[in-house]
Amino acid sequence: MGTEASSRFDTDMLRRGIEGPIAEVLLSLYAEDAEIRIVDRNTQPSHPMVVHGRNQIAEMYDELSGREMTHKLERCVVQGDEAAYSESCEYPDGVRVLSESMLSLRDGKIVEQTMVQAWDE
Repeated sequence: MGTEASSRFDTDMLRRGIEGPIAEVLLSLYAEDAEIRIVDRNTQPSHPMVVHGRNQIAEMYDELSGREMTHKLERCVVQGDEAAYSESCEYPDGVRVLSESMLSLRDGKIVEQTMVQAWDE
């Protein structure tokens, strides 16, 4: 029983980390060898931004959590060793960001994430 509980992806922790935002909480959801691929207007599918490992992921989330903006987990679906979630964000000036993420999981931790994000222009 203990193994099954520790191998499940913690969606409540994902919500706390995103809506906190608390970079340490989000970081705890990633495996040491995790990789995030980010696709947006500036980093298009043929040349996505790629963040490797928990150290680089920590730097990314530290920078993001320093921005003045709100974050909301809109929806999260987990099925086996895969998950997907939608996140909406808003800056104080009203600019909005929407991101969609697909996750590959191992032992309840994120090992691969592909994030597609769009910003108001």
